[in-house]
Amino acid sequence: FPTLGIADPTKFVPIGVLLKSPLVLVVPASSPVKNFEQFVALVKDRAKSGKTVDYATPGAGSLVHVTTELLRERIGGPAMNQVPYKGSGPAVIDLMAGRVEAMFDATSVFDPYIKSGKVRPILVTSSTRAASLPDVPTPAEVGLKDFEIISFIGMYGPPGTPAAVVKKMNATINTVLKEPAVIKSFQERGDQPGGGTPEELSDMTHAQYKLWGDVVKANKITAE
Repeated sequence: FPTLGIADPTKFVPIGVLLKSPLVLVVPASSPVKNFEQFVALVKDRAKSGKTVDYATPGAGSLVHVTTELLRERIGGPAMNQVPYKGSGPAVIDLMAGRVEAMFDATSVFDPYIKSGKVRPILVTSSTRAASLPDVPTPAEVGLKDFEIISFIGMYGPPGTPAAVVKKMNATINTVLKEPAVIKSFQERGDQPGGGTPEELSDMTHAQYKLWGDVVKANKITAE
């Protein structure tokens, strides 16, 4: 975006959603934390003693970072300590080794490590349970309000993209995403195929821009 001289993503022309993915909160397999309620209790107990739970992110200012800070707000604001990494890869390595205690990321990022038993999922951020994680509760099920977080990848055009081009590309996206093989490959990773109208992508973009803008300001978050 900066290379085009545009800092506000809502200024781009929405074309269509390619995929959606809820985030999942996981802890190392070695953690004594077995569920979300125990995680919250650990965070609060640690904070009362003047210490903190260390959580990993793929970088300061990332979606993972702001999501964890929003969670912290939702459970009463106990102190937690962000440990930023240069990408999800090294963060997950340290998480599995127990050098950090928790981490959010897309379900597709953690899918192989959940299946191999190296990390334990304790919360998924969608409104309904993820097909790939049927035993993992949603925010509503653990008493969290206003915490449905969906990561998405959308296709956008530069300002001034002709309406005819948007219509044609959107139709192509929707056609491809209805292919059974495409749907299967998405769902096997814990993702959901996107689709829908450009207007739906526009609504999602504006809503996310406002939500995370508020979280960033409230927690004085800066990107690395």
